[in-house]
Amino acid sequence: MTSLPFARMTALVSGASSGIGRCFAEALAQRGCHLILTARSGDALQQLAAQLRARHGIRVLVIPADLAQAGAAAALYAEITAAGWTVDLLVNNAGFGKWRHFLDESADTYQRMLMLNIVALTELTRLLLPPMQARRLGAVINVASTAAFQPLPYIAVYGASKAYVLHLTEALATEYEGSGVRFLALCPGNTRTRFTEVANADVSGMAAASPESVVASALRALDAGRHYHVPGRMNYLTVQLPRWLTRRQVTRLVATLFAKRIMPKVS
Repeated sequence: MTSLPFARMTALVSGASSGIGRCFAEALAQRGCHLILTARSGDALQQLAAQLRARHGIRVLVIPADLAQAGAAAALYAEITAAGWTVDLLVNNAGFGKWRHFLDESADTYQRMLMLNIVALTELTRLLLPPMQARRLGAVINVASTAAFQPLPYIAVYGASKAYVLHLTEALATEYEGSGVRFLALCPGNTRTRFTEVANADVSGMAAASPESVVASALRALDAGRHYHVPGRMNYLTVQLPRWLTRRQVTRLVATLFAKRIMPKVS
């Protein structure tokens, strides 16, 4: 499969202010891709946009948004359309998780998590796919996780949300095969970002990839026409466990490993 013509494309990157989202913005800018950046932190986005314009001579549109809010995805799409921009590459990166006993987290946190990890991702894909299909050129990268491959006690809602992302992306990749639109589910493991800080997770002693390496491997996988990609050999082997063990065995193994990594609840 041929490489995408990034220099002739515009990408929308959600959660672009830090971590994997910021690295996607930087990597795509290096390839000459124009950018629409969104996240809650408008100041961080403006600083990043200024740097990318100066370094790479690209156009960058900044639209601060909280995609965990109902209607935020549609409002973002309307603002992009009103500005006269067209999206060729959608990077659904925004998301968060919590490491906690299921009943120790608030209903509001779960609502926000599902709105961001599932609803906003689905709505943006639904809104931006038709123009890509009409042009027979486009791509959607949905950031899932190694958490998508098995049930995860103590991270139950987050893991289930990422399983949705993986299954949705693989299904759409096959449904729209031959349309000119590519779909990739990116499934990173532990990565050096603020994710674990927000999740209140103890990842001490766990190997962690750099967000730059995760993004570089994702873009290679997209060019290769892959439907999903797990960066890192050990991560790939880990997600194969459900093929070798029963689902109950895998779930109990995960529970044993994760129970000791739950941080005390922050009041």
